[in-house]
Amino acid sequence: MADKIQHTHDNDLTHSMVHYLLAIHKLKESKGYARVTDIAHEMGLTKGSVSTALTNLKKRELVLEDESKFLSLSSSGHEAVHGILSSRTLLYYFLKDIIGVNEETAHRDSCLMEHLMSGETREKFFNFMKTLCSADIKKSQFTTSFDFSKFEHQHDFEEIQKGDTYLKSE
Repeated sequence: MADKIQHTHDNDLTHSMVHYLLAIHKLKESKGYARVTDIAHEMGLTKGSVSTALTNLKKRELVLEDESKFLSLSSSGHEAVHGILSSRTLLYYFLKDIIGVNEETAHRDSCLMEHLMSGETREKFFNFMKTLCSADIKKSQFTTSFDFSKFEHQHDFEEIQKGDTYLKSE
């Protein structure tokens, strides 16, 4: 009997949950802290909506809250964010540079798909994009404006993800 195919991300994170995690990540990087008020302002939502969503993320042990009400990502939340940002970066450059969609569409679509990619697919996709950046392949019709080949392993690429969007080409 065939194994049942799963159609969701390993963590079953919704698009909305991902945006809350990314907002916390971005605020911690830019301000050094994140509070419900900051997240609400960043996302254009009410504090009540943010509090409700954060309760779910805390139950999943992706977000931590200290006694002063400052929020941070747990190690698993931080890992999830870096995986999501890696997926977004890979998808953005694939869509824009390999398939040829415009930047706005590549940005929008990579944002919609980022949380759906499994870790296994992300690793294989990174290796594929890295291969496309190799010197032999660059001479062909496939080129990308981001040099994935400068990373030895997918984990190195994942670790440098910053902010709440794809890495910029240099």
